[in-house]
Amino acid sequence: MSDQTAIVSTDQNTALAAIGQIANGYAAAGVFDDYRSRRAANTLRRQRADLDLFARFLEGIQHQTTGDELQSSPDAWRGISWGLIQGFVGWMQRQGYAVGSINVRLSTVKKYAALARQAGAISHEEHAGIKAVTGFTHSDGKHMDEQRSAAELPTRKGVKKAESVTLTKQQRHALKHQPDSNQGRRDTLLMCLLLDHGLRCGEVALLKVRDFNLTDGTFTFRRPKVDKVQTHTLTPDALRAARAYFNAGDAPLAADAPLLRSSRKDGSLTAGRMTERAITKRVKTLGEDIGIHGLSAHDCRHSWATNAALHKTPLNDLIHAGGWNSPAMPMRYIDAAKIANQGVMLGTDEPDATP
Repeated sequence: MSDQTAIVSTDQNTALAAIGQIANGYAAAGVFDDYRSRRAANTLRRQRADLDLFARFLEGIQHQTTGDELQSSPDAWRGISWGLIQGFVGWMQRQGYAVGSINVRLSTVKKYAALARQAGAISHEEHAGIKAVTGFTHSDGKHMDEQRSAAELPTRKGVKKAESVTLTKQQRHALKHQPDSNQGRRDTLLMCLLLDHGLRCGEVALLKVRDFNLTDGTFTFRRPKVDKVQTHTLTPDALRAARAYFNAGDAPLAADAPLLRSSRKDGSLTAGRMTERAITKRVKTLGEDIGIHGLSAHDCRHSWATNAALHKTPLNDLIHAGGWNSPAMPMRYIDAAKIANQGVMLGTDEPDATP
């Protein structure tokens, strides 16, 4: 190879390296945007809440940032170490957050730390330490709660309750049979959708008038959490409730209007839609009306899944109808519905008749 050829080759490599660095810079800047573009809106909202809490922890040690910055900018992660993230776990523990809440928030922080490493804001060495930070197992949680209770610290600070409210058949019946009034007919339909079809609160809030076909007794709805659109055949109770709601003129006239209307204190319906927050509040009130305290829309979904499992619904059918992406959650309901010793075979204790 001539000296001139070697110089040209060196120049080309240098130029390629420079172009590569520029490309890396653009790619790094887009890591967070690319990740967020692939996530559902509900997931991003939940992660934002997790990062808001992390920012609050960092503020306590004089590090100023926000959940929005942590969710959108790699630079917000510069200086974040595994020790800080381990400290965040301990802080949540001392604050009394539920074990499940701690684990979810740790998972979110570790995910965005991994994105920051990919973008070059966190070193590979530091990220290795961050990956090693772990949450708590179910057994860990029980022991930790015992210790916190002994120290008179809260043990269930978080979004979800420690245990779901269990509903009896009579309670489900009462919740699905509200007074024959504007608000009562709406509430009857609401409770049927939750108790008979296992819809999530957000899924109910998204329902439109056009989603219901009362001629063939079906409705079609979107499950944003798992990115699915499903059609359910209305149960007899749900079909009666839907027909009563529509036939009485309670439903909005426009096909693309939200199905469930909000209500005033006097029980009359407004032109506005029923939000997730309003649904949550109304379900709690309806529960209290029959002596159930702390009832939530998720409790109704839990009751639906438990009822389906008790009536021997096959796992695949339960997964599909409930809008899950994996069998992990529905398997809990099926396992809980089993008779624990059903498969145990024991010999008789009668004396052996043979000599």
